[in-house]
Amino acid sequence: MVTKLTVHPPPSGLRPQPSDKLARLPDPPREPEAMQQIPLIALILFVIKDFFEGREDVLVGSEGYLCREARTRSDLFVPDIVFAQGVNADVIVNIQNGYVIEDVGKPPDLVLEVASPSTGRRDYTVKRDGYARLGVGEYWRFDPSGGEYHDAPLAGDLLVDGAYEPIELNHGADGSIWGRSEALGLDLHWVEGGLRFYDYERGRFLLDHEELKAQMAEAEARADSEARRADIESRARAEAEVELARLREEG
Repeated sequence: MVTKLTVHPPPSGLRPQPSDKLARLPDPPREPEAMQQIPLIALILFVIKDFFEGREDVLVGSEGYLCREARTRSDLFVPDIVFAQGVNADVIVNIQNGYVIEDVGKPPDLVLEVASPSTGRRDYTVKRDGYARLGVGEYWRFDPSGGEYHDAPLAGDLLVDGAYEPIELNHGADGSIWGRSEALGLDLHWVEGGLRFYDYERGRFLLDHEELKAQMAEAEARADSEARRADIESRARAEAEVELARLREEG
């Protein structure tokens, strides 16, 4: 799983477990289309992790098993993205190598799956039923193909009384589709085969990794330009002061 580098104790109310009593889950197998999915999954991870930077109780992870309890590994799944607040990331990532609900003390708040040709149908059938049984609060599905592998380009479900109910989605004239995730506090937007996250409180889209790098490069270039201009102005002032002093001496 991928998570924050800094690990903090769990908030009160959760059940930290002694590491010698916890079963460690094996590494899950790689999907046939892993090379296609990894860049998309990594991008989503980056955006969500960056949004929650500074939160000490947040797990944003991938590439690990999710199950109810480790002994029998019943209802064993491998989510593309798992998100939870109020958890001990150290236990999940470094000790158990997966999300074991019985030991964490709560199900994930959100799971997101990225569609692929080999697993797309399973995402909106078997996994949808399984995540509901596990008590996952929100289940989102993103299909960059526009619905060729999933049942829709973008779909979200909210757990209500143990069963999933579809989250209302909006459709734009430009083909974009979006819906609100209360778990993340963000809107998820399907736009031209990509997944964007919109911070509705601040009224802006979150930057992905490439956009952030471009913004930083622009800021550095602007700062460098301003520094050069300030240097030129400083030299010009110094030269003017020298010339003024010379004229006074001659006068």
